[in-house]
Amino acid sequence: MPLHNAEIADRLNRLAALLEIEGANRFRVRAYRNAAGTVAGLPRDAAAMLADGEDLSELPGIGEDLAGKIAEMVETGSLQALDEVEARVPPGLFEMTRVPGLGARKVKALYDALGLDSLDALREAADRGRIRQVPGFGAKSEANIRRELDRLEGEGDRLRLIDAEHIAEPLMAHIRDLDGVSRATVAGSYRRRKETVGDLDILVVAEDGDAVTQAFTAYEEVAQIVGRGATRATVVLRSGFSVDLRVVAPESHGAALHYFTGAKSHNIALRRRAVARGWKLNEYGLFDGDTRIAGRTEEEVYGKLGLPFIPPLLRENRGEIAAADEGRLPSLAELSDIRGDLHCHTTASDGKFGIREMAEAARALGYGYLGITDHSRSQTVAGGMSTDDLAAQIDEIDALNAEFAGFRVLKSCEVDILEDGQLDFPDDLLARLDYTVCSVHGRFDLSRETQTERVIRAMDNPNFTILGHPTGRLINRRAPFDIDLDRVMRAAADRGCFLELNAQPSRLDLDDARCKMARDMGLKIAVSTDAHTTDGLEMMRFGVAQAGRGWLEADDILNTRPVAALLEAMAR
Repeated sequence: MPLHNAEIADRLNRLAALLEIEGANRFRVRAYRNAAGTVAGLPRDAAAMLADGEDLSELPGIGEDLAGKIAEMVETGSLQALDEVEARVPPGLFEMTRVPGLGARKVKALYDALGLDSLDALREAADRGRIRQVPGFGAKSEANIRRELDRLEGEGDRLRLIDAEHIAEPLMAHIRDLDGVSRATVAGSYRRRKETVGDLDILVVAEDGDAVTQAFTAYEEVAQIVGRGATRATVVLRSGFSVDLRVVAPESHGAALHYFTGAKSHNIALRRRAVARGWKLNEYGLFDGDTRIAGRTEEEVYGKLGLPFIPPLLRENRGEIAAADEGRLPSLAELSDIRGDLHCHTTASDGKFGIREMAEAARALGYGYLGITDHSRSQTVAGGMSTDDLAAQIDEIDALNAEFAGFRVLKSCEVDILEDGQLDFPDDLLARLDYTVCSVHGRFDLSRETQTERVIRAMDNPNFTILGHPTGRLINRRAPFDIDLDRVMRAAADRGCFLELNAQPSRLDLDDARCKMARDMGLKIAVSTDAHTTDGLEMMRFGVAQAGRGWLEADDILNTRPVAALLEAMAR
């Protein structure tokens, strides 16, 4: 059974970590980590790419050897090189490296000193105060480990939305190809495009429900059949992901889709609205007594309850029902509204393609502009540019723009916000840029007050334009750093600055609640991909979905404007 991208990336990261613990060559370790990052960020499943005859060795950071290892995993479900190193190094050490602050060297130190080889062992040692006794650790680091373990346990087994997509899409193709299936939809948090998904709820309209549930449970990735009947089946996939399928009648499809899509509190509010009219609303329809008065479509259900259709992205019971009742529902921004991307990287820092290649990829998406935002000098780990490098890049972009018609490459930089709130390049150099994306990349451990002051002090610089990935979170990997984001957002609005919604599926930073807050205060948001490859530009759809969950309309987003209006809006 082929592995999905998240599973392939996990195995490559596991191999890299265990090799590093073992003391392997650092360039070899880095190659595996870079390959894992490339696979995790692919917009399509590697298995599907191989099936289509694509050469994975042409991907950035993937040579023939690594392409062969990916093909091995796709074809066999395993990786011999990983099996060999796991026979030498306890595999539980990799799980320990998932704890923020515990790199391979620290994990090895804990293993050598205390014999810790699993998260459970790490937890027990932290609770007993044993970690602080190991050289290089102390009471503070021990407390941090306990806190991060608590956070990891609280996150559960939810997948990033993109990883859920890689599971759902081939499964849905399998279901839709079945004889007699007229409709099939994934509902739940997946349809609401939440940043993480805990399981899949699939609704199907079909002539023969028993045949559908039988074919569903026979799907090649099913590891366990929890239950199966004529109209419902529940399975656990090899990945551990749970999937529930229901076959519904055509006259109930809309009601079922509504019932299994909305957040629980949204559905309860709709049921109360029905009860107030003397009706009953459930997954089978809207009923007046025993008579079904709506249910075939969601529009029919909402309409009968006196409401316009509420988009799935908004069904969280955050005021959308009152807004619908009063005719105030937002006209949500769509992917087609985006005119360009304001955050991407090239080979000048840690990107995989040159400026021209990134620009051509943006033009192919129909964009009118692309902002080049390579890292500034303090980001040495990401190949940050020197002042001379940035000056040369500005000249290179000017020359390139002279060749383009109807498209513009924008001069920018992802400028580090230093610990004291200063920006990483001198003002006279920053003034030559069209705008800046300013980001925190280190010292995440500062106090809430100090971190907040750091960012606001940076915003006082007139060359500051957009605050990049404002909380620094990495979904399922790193918690947001402690910052008073309400105060930061007010400071940005007061100073004519903006915040980014980073569309990378591992970030989606801002979250949806803060996007709505920005809209309410009139603070515009830049939805950008932070792309490091040409394929990475295609991640914009995740940012647009997150923006929709935050009620953003096209005008609330900076880069829905043509380039002249964009630059005018960003001018301080």
